[in-house]
Amino acid sequence: MNDYFLLPLASLPFPNINPILVQIGPLAVHWYGVGYIVGILFAWWYAKRLAFNPRLWPDGILPMKPEDLDDFIVWAAIGVVLGGRTGYVLFYDLPRYIAHPLDIFAVWQGGMSFHGGLLGVILAMTLFSIKRGIRTWSLFDVVAAGVPVGLGLVRVCNFINAELWGRPTDMPWGVVFCNDRLQQALGQCPAGLDPRHPSQLYEALLEGLVLFVVLRILTHSRLKLKTPRFVGGAFICGYGLSRIFVEFFREPDQQLGYLLGTNWLTMGMILSTPMVLAGIWAMATAKPVTQSQPQAT
Repeated sequence: MNDYFLLPLASLPFPNINPILVQIGPLAVHWYGVGYIVGILFAWWYAKRLAFNPRLWPDGILPMKPEDLDDFIVWAAIGVVLGGRTGYVLFYDLPRYIAHPLDIFAVWQGGMSFHGGLLGVILAMTLFSIKRGIRTWSLFDVVAAGVPVGLGLVRVCNFINAELWGRPTDMPWGVVFCNDRLQQALGQCPAGLDPRHPSQLYEALLEGLVLFVVLRILTHSRLKLKTPRFVGGAFICGYGLSRIFVEFFREPDQQLGYLLGTNWLTMGMILSTPMVLAGIWAMATAKPVTQSQPQAT
């Protein structure tokens, strides 16, 4: 009998999409890597659309030159990769990497932290804006407005990779991240046969689509790019709130589990709470400026 009949009725079988998009000999292109690349390229393209639209800026004066964003994409990519990897090592699995330091460089084994990547990009933006004489918060605003698309794509790739799954659930849309018991017996299905929340897709919806639409309204309807750090603050706060919410449905990292003796508090919640507070501060203290005012970081 097909093992699908042994799965709980109130669940959906995992679609079992190949994590490798294209493979030519030893060269393999993974969906996960494509998600990162497309996300970075979209954020660059979208930032240029915003930065060079005079209607969105005070007095119609553009905040930076076209070549500035072309050059910054390299800085951003370095900040994402180095910050994301460093953040994962420090926040999520430090004892392992202390014991096996060479594993830090084994990025093909996975392990990236959004919070670390964000810090890496913030550092890159700060240094780049000072070097080019650009208002740091304006650079942050235009970059942040397009980031949710990349976040959404990467979360979908997490789903394709059958990783970062949710907690067990009896909801009818629960997903069994395993197609048959043979796979489980071979150790290929660490999630087991319990239906689980597809928390990767929850994050893709909230951190990706919903947050992008909110920021689009702020930039084009509310014209908040004329108020430096408001859009960036909305992004930080919006991501933090979305992540905290989804953490209630997401299985915590195995090596960490729940924190402080609780059965609900996770590292993702702890790292996201300062983001919410910082985002609220940024929006509450943001003030419209005119181009006659001096550039400031």
